[in-house]
Amino acid sequence: MVSTTSSFLLLVVVVSSSLMFFVTEAQIPAPVKGLSWRFYESSCPQLESIIRKRLEKQIKDDVGQAAGLLRLHFHDCFVQGCDGSVLLDGSAGGPSEQTAIPNLTLRKRSFKIIDDLRKRVHNACGKVVSCSDITAIAARDSVVLTGGPNYNVPLGRKDGRTFATEQATLDNLVAPFANTTVVLSRLATKGLDATDAVALSGAHTIGISHCTSFTDRLFPNQDPTMDKTFANNLKRSCPTADSNNTVNMDIRSPNVFDNKYYVDLMNRQGLFTSDQDLFTDRRTRGIVESFAKNQSLFFDKFVIGMIKMGQLNVLTGGDGEIRTKCDRRNKNKKLDIATVVEELEETFSALF
Repeated sequence: MVSTTSSFLLLVVVVSSSLMFFVTEAQIPAPVKGLSWRFYESSCPQLESIIRKRLEKQIKDDVGQAAGLLRLHFHDCFVQGCDGSVLLDGSAGGPSEQTAIPNLTLRKRSFKIIDDLRKRVHNACGKVVSCSDITAIAARDSVVLTGGPNYNVPLGRKDGRTFATEQATLDNLVAPFANTTVVLSRLATKGLDATDAVALSGAHTIGISHCTSFTDRLFPNQDPTMDKTFANNLKRSCPTADSNNTVNMDIRSPNVFDNKYYVDLMNRQGLFTSDQDLFTDRRTRGIVESFAKNQSLFFDKFVIGMIKMGQLNVLTGGDGEIRTKCDRRNKNKKLDIATVVEELEETFSALF
């Protein structure tokens, strides 16, 4: 783990194949009431090492899971706050957030990884760590394990007992066809400024996208802001508007968390309208250019944006709960045979 001073200055560690250097950043947002940098220091001191060790293997086996876990945290926090509500399935009573159109492409494996981490943490420490906190740490580790900055995560979130409606999901997530005005206005309602918006969009430096998220820029007419060679290459992967194929989000280094996404934008090779318009729009062009030229600056601002986003409308203290299983609300404290059996199975699986 990185260390913090008494004033909680962040120490960001950036690692490349041949160089390690340190960047200090003095403007890290303070934890909101109820969260703490050292929340589990006594109750689960091994929490972050358990998650990091497990994700090292998961991401080594399939680097695509890093983008999936990072996106899961985004989709949780932007809708109803960072309460783990996106993890709830239909068993929580009615259509869940997972069935909303923007969430249909969330990786199924990401949900399984979060629940696997929850089992490991609960077996080691007891049921003291929320699924929403595990999701936040997993997102951070996904960034680190693909080459991005390491940073401390404020912890102490509780899990929500309800999920958002489909309309609320649509109203709060930024669609790939959104322009910069929509991006800035959506994020402004959450206390995030233009720099935060451009920095957080940099999460698209890793991962893949389905063709249907951007083929409106190819068919029937090509978006004039898109580089012609880039467009022709996309048409080979996505020959029709409804093609179900996938492409890399960042054509330069798709599996590395770096600043090449912004280089893509400057070369008119951004995949979504919501990406490319950040360079087209004069309000955000300068920020894109500064990140493309200075990766350390991007890392600093990304960390600030992630910490701010990760504290949106969190439940703490007596609000919410710590879910026994991440995909369903806790049952009432009545004897429930199925729950008892599940808990015994988890205990024995941890022993053998």
